[in-house]
Amino acid sequence: MTSGASRTFGGGRRDGGGGPTRAEGAARVREAGAAGEGAVRAGPLIVTEDLALLDDLLRLCAAAGAEPQVHHTVPDRRVWAEAPLVLIGDDAAARCRGVARRQDVLLVGREPDDPDLWRTAVEIGADGVLRLPDAEGRLVGRIADATEGVGRQALTVGVIGGRGGAGASTLACALALAAARTGRRTLLVDGDPLGGGLDVLLGGERAEGRRWPDFAASKGRVAGGALEESLPSVRGLRVLSWDRGDAVAVPPEAMRAVLAAARRRGGVVVVDLPRRLDEAVTEALAQLDLGLLVVPGELRAVAAAHRVASLAGLVLTDLRVVVRGPYAAGLDEQWVADALRLPLAGELPHDPDLLAAQDAGQPPGSEARAPLGRFCSAFWERVLPPGGAR
Repeated sequence: MTSGASRTFGGGRRDGGGGPTRAEGAARVREAGAAGEGAVRAGPLIVTEDLALLDDLLRLCAAAGAEPQVHHTVPDRRVWAEAPLVLIGDDAAARCRGVARRQDVLLVGREPDDPDLWRTAVEIGADGVLRLPDAEGRLVGRIADATEGVGRQALTVGVIGGRGGAGASTLACALALAAARTGRRTLLVDGDPLGGGLDVLLGGERAEGRRWPDFAASKGRVAGGALEESLPSVRGLRVLSWDRGDAVAVPPEAMRAVLAAARRRGGVVVVDLPRRLDEAVTEALAQLDLGLLVVPGELRAVAAAHRVASLAGLVLTDLRVVVRGPYAAGLDEQWVADALRLPLAGELPHDPDLLAAQDAGQPPGSEARAPLGRFCSAFWERVLPPGGAR
């Protein structure tokens, strides 16, 4: 017997739960899936005859964007072995004694003080015991991890301007395009609501997909695969940007949930960040593997960048400077890096043709042989692990 997560919304919540109601469960699906209909994935195997427990487990699978298989008894060996995760209700534990041992088996129950539950978990080879409703959040996370697969997280790079007009958005777009050219899964995140939209800079403002206002209410877990599938695809990468409507505040919880989901998918995530430091930007900085501070080669830009670096450094441990020419008299890229007391990530040469190319509709960095494209390719060669696409 196979049962889909849609069963969860077929009536009132059964007694015995203490967790979210069905309406709240539906909200979690919208938050966790973040991609509307059609985004569920093959999920865990559920073994139980307890209908109240089954209802709760189906609801939690829906919140993780997964569609489970449901069996009242132990299924055949193939189904048992191939499921990404097995959830055994405490009512069915005795029937699972003697089955083939495997990883990713959880025993789920409701009795808070049942000492036999742990003993039974050891007998059937379960990894652990989860009691509902207290462990609902953990269980949603385990289901999402098992469904999406947990491998190497994305290398996440943030780009910040040392002063206004430094070229941070230009560099962020170029880095994302260069990463996509390597064949890696690439997501470009526009973290600046006042920046005009990175989708516009890429020429993808009309591309179908969701924008930041669709995720502003996200909390807790966001399904990474559903997030990726819901975003506009532009020039070989996915873009999370802003719409053309009124400004929408993205709370720190939403920034945390969205970036965590993006990172779980692996590959590369590039985040374009504003110079100000609010709670949402702080959450973004906390999830970066490294940050790039773009600083033009002029004294006022260095002075402004010093303040930006001191704020970002409160959260980000690996901040490097990218120096952009042309230079004021007596300055070079190493002087700027030394003045800011930051490691030098590289020099971005002045490209007089860049603005003309953008005016002609060519996104920054789309030409691999141009100075900006060469800089980005060299950057990824230094920081990305070998192994090609992932």
